[in-house]
Amino acid sequence: MLQRDRTLRLQFGNRIEAVCVVGTHISIDVYGAAPAEALTFSVKHTDGVEVEVITRDQPEPAPTNGGKQWPLDTKTVLKVWMSRPSTEANDNKVTVGYYGENGGPPIDQAGVFLTGIGISLDVDADRDGVVEKNNPKKASWTWGPDGQGAILLVNCDKENPFIAMEDCQDDKVYCKEDLEDMSRMILRTQGPDRLPPGYEMVLYIPMSDSDKVGVFYLQNPFFGQRYIHVLGRRKLFHVVKYTGGSAEMEFFVEGLRFPDDSFKGLVTISVSLLEKLAEGIPQTPIFTDSVVFRVAPWIMTPNTLAPVTVFVCSVKDNYLFLKEIKSLVSKANCQMKVCSKYMNRSDRWMQDEIEFGYIHAPHKGFPVVLDSPRDGGLQDFAIREILGPDFGYVTREALFELVTSLDSFGNLEVSPPVTANGKEYPLGRILIGSSFPTCAGRRMTKVVRDFLYAQLVQAPVELYSDWLTVGHVDEFVTFVPIPGKKQFRMLMASPSACYKLFREKQKEGHGEAVMFKGYTGTDTKRVTINKVLSNEIMVQENQYVQRCIDWNRDILKQELGLTEEDIIDLPALFKIDKQGKAMAYFPNMVNMIVLYRDLGIPKPFGPIIEAECCLEQHVCSLLDPLGLTCTFIDDVSSYHKHLGEVHCGTNVQRKPFSFKWWNAVP
Repeated sequence: MLQRDRTLRLQFGNRIEAVCVVGTHISIDVYGAAPAEALTFSVKHTDGVEVEVITRDQPEPAPTNGGKQWPLDTKTVLKVWMSRPSTEANDNKVTVGYYGENGGPPIDQAGVFLTGIGISLDVDADRDGVVEKNNPKKASWTWGPDGQGAILLVNCDKENPFIAMEDCQDDKVYCKEDLEDMSRMILRTQGPDRLPPGYEMVLYIPMSDSDKVGVFYLQNPFFGQRYIHVLGRRKLFHVVKYTGGSAEMEFFVEGLRFPDDSFKGLVTISVSLLEKLAEGIPQTPIFTDSVVFRVAPWIMTPNTLAPVTVFVCSVKDNYLFLKEIKSLVSKANCQMKVCSKYMNRSDRWMQDEIEFGYIHAPHKGFPVVLDSPRDGGLQDFAIREILGPDFGYVTREALFELVTSLDSFGNLEVSPPVTANGKEYPLGRILIGSSFPTCAGRRMTKVVRDFLYAQLVQAPVELYSDWLTVGHVDEFVTFVPIPGKKQFRMLMASPSACYKLFREKQKEGHGEAVMFKGYTGTDTKRVTINKVLSNEIMVQENQYVQRCIDWNRDILKQELGLTEEDIIDLPALFKIDKQGKAMAYFPNMVNMIVLYRDLGIPKPFGPIIEAECCLEQHVCSLLDPLGLTCTFIDDVSSYHKHLGEVHCGTNVQRKPFSFKWWNAVP
């Protein structure tokens, strides 16, 4: 980092000692040490020192032999710097000779013995995986492809199987794998075998960063490696042993906290060279070098990224559902993990408990699960079954807020990469369901919303979802991957599309086609297209629902830069409950699981025309031409009758983006 000039005052008739860090300048006051009768001065110095005489801001190099005299002036200073580190303490000197009006030998002298030391605290500031020496931008952080600044991971995985918490919760290193999650920081020094008396180096962090960063150091590398915790939590400083010669001390830095509303994500670590003039007098810093890290944000993964593992619960009534999901997963060539009845405690809503994402630095990346504050039967699942080596965990607890259905993570989705209003979002945008702007309805808790906003790289969009009984965004919108420039389509639930289709089928003479054949979740005896179209109350209710969806449609078009061509309407119908909230009338097809090209769609049990469900046929006609394969899954008894669908009952860990988040410009 850029160092300010350090001022040194000569002592009349004496030679003092000083340490000069290579790359820094010392300003020496010539006038203050001059005898009263002195009128001019000369400067002599050894080869390892560079000296300039600066008179009224005009610099002039001083010859080593002291062969020139300058008039004494209150504004005259010497600028001194070391061209190389010393091999011994006090092996360089600068001597000032003072002269009276008669010339001749100097009437007095003052001087300084100098020890040159190289000190550089280094990190991977250019983000290439290498800790380069003295990068000039290591003490700042900038975004974008030309940005600079080091990156830190929150050490939120768990390497030790015998502890029940993340590695960042303690101040120990259990194995070398734990170090791989940390960023390297190297203190490079060069100089004599030992520092002159009264000098020491101290590594330190500000009090405000003590709960955000931890630093470890390898002690006794030749006698059994032991990594000691030197900074973080209660430790604000660490005295660094100066070893002499050319030395590199390697430190390992871990993040302890993700960015949040009270933490912008930047942490600073500094090293200072301290000088002590005499016993009983406090030390003063004569040189400081600092580095800045940004803590890597938690990043969500959209449906357009390849699936790795599908998570689903086993409960007493979903055996057939599990069988169909398993078949779909094997087709999509990814893994499947089933959460047992013992672990889920009858909580089937895998989507609502957790959200998968990841963190990434130039040297390392790993998936991280975000645990919701809803805390149903699946409360312990993420920390007991997912947290492990190279699989991190983070949660936000709502200590002073009421947790509602909108805090379940069916109400947390993310778009694919988009460009909107002239701004690129290369990692997509987070979608959060909320209440209508003018009413005091349900909202996602502030702690979770603050966390999501603070990650910066997936700027959230708040939608209106409180009109739904459950209130989740995944009940009316999802995304599917397709080839081409945009690489996705947005699917939206649409009562209008359903009524349009039913009217077309009625016109074709299929008004008596029966819905819900083989359906186990309704007490309706016989529902036909004609009955649905003639039900005025249902028509009005669905006009209201369509308006709510269109409100969100307009927001999404604006905030994601979409046109009508990017949106596909999937037929859906809703009914209004006693509280005036909407729930799906038949299984809601937009609430699907997306496994690359394979879609697991709730089986809608629509009107049967010529032995086929006209709703399934219509959806296939929309999605098949995009290279997508539709599999319709019966979720009526296991999910739909409990007010959820396929997406609500499943969750997908996906591969991370290839795009490096630090190249974005939030």
